[in-house]
Amino acid sequence: MDDVPLLGERYRLGARLGSGGMADVYRAMDTRLQRVVAAKCFRSGTDAAGRERFAEEARILAGLSHPGLVTVHDFSASEDELYLIMELVEGPTLSEVIAEGPLPPEQVADLGGQLASVLAHVHDNGIVHRDVKPSNVLISNDGKTFLTDFGISRLADAVARMTSSGIIVGTATYMAPEQVSGGDVGHPVDVYALGLVLLECVTGKVEYPGAGAESAVARLVRAPEVPIGIPAHLHRALLAMTAAGPERRPTAAQSADLLSGTATEVIPRIPAAPPTEPPRTEPPRTEPPRTEPPRTEPPRPPQPQNRPMTQHLPVEELHTELHTELRTELRTERPNRWSNRRTLLLAGGALLVLLIALITYFSLPEAPVAPTLRPASGPAGVARLPEDLANLERLVQG
Repeated sequence: MDDVPLLGERYRLGARLGSGGMADVYRAMDTRLQRVVAAKCFRSGTDAAGRERFAEEARILAGLSHPGLVTVHDFSASEDELYLIMELVEGPTLSEVIAEGPLPPEQVADLGGQLASVLAHVHDNGIVHRDVKPSNVLISNDGKTFLTDFGISRLADAVARMTSSGIIVGTATYMAPEQVSGGDVGHPVDVYALGLVLLECVTGKVEYPGAGAESAVARLVRAPEVPIGIPAHLHRALLAMTAAGPERRPTAAQSADLLSGTATEVIPRIPAAPPTEPPRTEPPRTEPPRTEPPRTEPPRPPQPQNRPMTQHLPVEELHTELHTELRTELRTERPNRWSNRRTLLLAGGALLVLLIALITYFSLPEAPVAPTLRPASGPAGVARLPEDLANLERLVQG
């Protein structure tokens, strides 16, 4: 074993832990620090683009620090040696765990919350992973979760949809709809992929199986089928994270809150219109009911007694009432001289008309009194006839 060439004249390779599309991961010994590490080695024949991608992964991981990310110790991107030396995580990948059967929903929610927190840190640093899948998730023997393999990640403001060979970057089984349809690739693609990974943990099966093209197009035809019988917060989180439109998905940080059950609703990513201050409405004041005293009307001046129309009012009484009304009106309406004069003229005219009517009435001749016959006296019957005729003639003559 001692005569085996060292990687970078420092790392002695041991058993192979796993394989990817372009690299293999080995258990290795750092001969200088005498510690066990993980060595990710690219296969021979890697082109310049592959070497650049490898070096970028090393730089990205070296610039991040989170409990859910493996620590980068060393790397080399020369034509002879392409390797990445990382912290060794003892434990299976998530794909190996799922192969044994579905996970309990609460365990899935806890695992998803850890991965969402890792993605939130990655996104806060302007990076899109673009390849979140079960084989890139490590579960340590003490239950911690790690997100690995940033080989195809890119800065969010400079992410490219295709590689130099014109192939869509990512794993078709976990791609977001916008990746398949050629749309913009941003942080929501990682949230969507994590949602499919967690759904696979719940059901124990791949949501969109099949060959690359078949699996990729399937998500454009139907939405993921999220089971109903799981806890409400996990069900709500999976529905939100796998929404077809990227603007409808929560952020990674919001996804962590949903999975933990601390969030009660999903906050949409669509920017809201500037808030307008609503008009202030004062709450109604509640006052004890008021007991108002009974209303007392002011005493009215004595009104003249109504008399039957067939009676005649004496002139002296009429003069007294008219003068009283005039004096009252003059006292109450003194500020308006024109109104006082008008009222006085009207009252005088009315008095004049009334006086004329009274004078005319009293000057009329009295009706003649009908003559009356003297009561009959003396003898009755025919014996009194000459005397009655004489009285009648006297009356007629006048």
